[in-house]
Amino acid sequence: MKRTLIATALAAGFAMAHAAGFTLSSPDIKPNSTIDKKFEFNGFGCSGENKSPALKWSGAPKDTKSFAVTVYDPDAPSGSGWWHWSVINIPASVSELPADAGAAGGANLPKGATPVRIDFGVAAWGGVCPPQGDKPHRYVFTVHALKTDKLDIPADATAALAGFMINANTVAKASFTAKYGRAKAK
Repeated sequence: MKRTLIATALAAGFAMAHAAGFTLSSPDIKPNSTIDKKFEFNGFGCSGENKSPALKWSGAPKDTKSFAVTVYDPDAPSGSGWWHWSVINIPASVSELPADAGAAGGANLPKGATPVRIDFGVAAWGGVCPPQGDKPHRYVFTVHALKTDKLDIPADATAALAGFMINANTVAKASFTAKYGRAKAK
């Protein structure tokens, strides 16, 4: 038992060591910057364009079999944060998602990629939309290199279930964080 735990820990460390050059970037959103209003949700009092930003990644481990992309707001006043986007089964040959890849229906996603239902209740991009007057929320954009070709997740799976399956199969990940806030109503 002890040997198995140690071997697992070493294997995880080994995978992460090889992922030292794994990076995620966006031509639309710079790390630690303020997110543009066009990426804001259109609903719940928000009036943005609800378009997902372009994302690019490089340096994934050689044993990557697929990717998943997530966008998460840990500051949402829900008690559990808020999932704004989750895409699984992105082929290992793909290294970017174009702007508006999160459009409803998944037509702008690479072949084989599957959007997962998020906390807005849809399987699409759900733009930033923090409560008015809150301090700016952090939005964590992450690409996960996975050890499996496909995650077999039910079509009606929750974002939490998808997150569990993504994290259980992650060999490496790359992230950046940006912020967005809305002024208090006058």
